[in-house]
Amino acid sequence: MTTYTPTSAEDRSAPSFHHPALFYTTDEDYLRGVAAFVRAGVAAGRPVLVAVPDTRLQLLRDAADTGHEDVTFVDMREAGRNPGRILSLLQHFADRYRDRRPSVVGEPIWVGRSAAEVREATRHEALINLAFDGRPVTILCPYDTALPERVLAEAHRTHPVVGDPDGFRHSPRYEDPLTVCRDCDEPLDEPADPLVLHFREQDLADVRDTAGRWGRTAGLSPRRHTDWVLAVNEATGNSVRHGGGQGVLRLWRTTSTLIAEVTDRGQLTDALVGRRRPDPLSRPAAEAFG
Repeated sequence: MTTYTPTSAEDRSAPSFHHPALFYTTDEDYLRGVAAFVRAGVAAGRPVLVAVPDTRLQLLRDAADTGHEDVTFVDMREAGRNPGRILSLLQHFADRYRDRRPSVVGEPIWVGRSAAEVREATRHEALINLAFDGRPVTILCPYDTALPERVLAEAHRTHPVVGDPDGFRHSPRYEDPLTVCRDCDEPLDEPADPLVLHFREQDLADVRDTAGRWGRTAGLSPRRHTDWVLAVNEATGNSVRHGGGQGVLRLWRTTSTLIAEVTDRGQLTDALVGRRRPDPLSRPAAEAFG
């Protein structure tokens, strides 16, 4: 049986964080690298989270002999549809098994993801290094070598350790996570004719209603329309509370997407803002702001 072999930097007895990228080409590669990692975690008595695209999920279920109760399977195409939500998923699992050095397989990028999704997933990969720094967790990230070369190059920048089923090594191209995040801050393509709404606190209700009507006219389903209005309401409200008291909302559509862009004078100083799950014991926003 092939087993997962850490690099010399990965002392499994040390309470530290490890974040290797594993490059694979075939299903056989995938099983040699990823299934072996899962089996090694189970053999060591660690809880294991497997969050990969659905097709890979079934491959691992069939081959990794993972009927163990401590292995949790998650379809990344569903749970990670919004890359900004993946980090909270991983943190929730790691927090749940804080004392047992959990193992995680996280595959946030797959062939077919849009350029915007890949950019945000790359930001997620960089932020993992900040979010788990010093924590006793190993997160293995598989990368299909069929992905574009620029995507594979980014994996070398976001993972301190890279390799394939035959072994791992330190990545000489690894970079500070904040540098990678800055490189991900690319402006959206400029729309030809967006709907532009300037707002202050007294305008929030009208802005929400206008965005709602616009979304309905654009063909949003009732379920997605509710999500749309909620997102616009939260984003514009945050601009009023934290972004200088005012902002600008622009709405436009592409061939397959509706876009709501909110800009204001605020500046984020914590790269992990919005990536963590809220503290259930924290005060509600309305109460906190009087």
